[in-house]
Amino acid sequence: MPITPDVSPDVSGAERTQRWTLNVGSALGLAVLLLLPLVAGGYWTFTLGLCFANAIAIMSVSFLVRYGGEVSIGHGVFVAAGAYTVALVEKYLGLSVLASMPLAAVVGGALGLAFAFPSRNLSGIYLAVATMALALALPELLLHYSSISGGYEGLYVKLDALPGMPKSLQRYYLPLLGAIAVVLLLRHFRRSRQAMALLLIRTSAHAAESFGVRRSWARLSCMALSAAIAAVGGALLSFSSSTVSPNSFTLWTSIFLLVGSVVSLYSLSLVGSVIGGLFLTLIPLLLAGAGDWVPILYGGALLAVVLGFNALPAALRARLSGGQS
Repeated sequence: MPITPDVSPDVSGAERTQRWTLNVGSALGLAVLLLLPLVAGGYWTFTLGLCFANAIAIMSVSFLVRYGGEVSIGHGVFVAAGAYTVALVEKYLGLSVLASMPLAAVVGGALGLAFAFPSRNLSGIYLAVATMALALALPELLLHYSSISGGYEGLYVKLDALPGMPKSLQRYYLPLLGAIAVVLLLRHFRRSRQAMALLLIRTSAHAAESFGVRRSWARLSCMALSAAIAAVGGALLSFSSSTVSPNSFTLWTSIFLLVGSVVSLYSLSLVGSVIGGLFLTLIPLLLAGAGDWVPILYGGALLAVVLGFNALPAALRARLSGGQS
């Protein structure tokens, strides 16, 4: 009998085609975002600027979940640290957000370290409750030091970041470029040895320690990096909204950041994080007039988005979440 050769499908070719399609789709989506202010009204330009800033803050929560295996209900504190750093630097030093943003990241990272060191042995629900305590205490602290924080009135962020460009476009493009920069930095981080060490310690602490990777180091570094990203999001949020106040950083702020992270499937990609940012920014606006139905509709929207994302093909879900790591 003649032997028929075993012809298998060109899997690598199919993967290349799918990857090319996804890359083209991402490029087109980015082009749409860059050109959107030319056709969108001032309201949508302002709202999407807030969305991009929220997307960065959401990525900070997703980073902690993916690399630390922990849940935070207090990341609004680190977002507030970045926002108030920008506002205070402008008030006392007269510097714009571009000059103060690196300082905001450093302040956020230092605050993350200050919290992570005494809580380095906490995990799971205990760490979540500890971060929640931070979020509960923050508004009272800001009001207690009202001479610095501005009290209920808060502080204003008015200086231009890019002179010569309309303020409405600055509030749109600067958070968008910030989100792109954070995504690219995290993509580079995923290929580093530090990222592999964090994933190893999350998977098996005993195995990691046998290779010389200390669990306490992983906990401190992961929280510091996550807090620094959150502070960058807060810095851009203060610039986009032009004001910071205690009412903007309550416990609900931290809870909504966690919800946005869940909606984005803990994404570290631009597409996934922007979807989480859109949910976080737009859903409360759309449901503002729903009265007593707000919790039911909000929960239904959250459930629909999460179930819808999980129904997508595995390759597309991996793309939205920024890879498998």
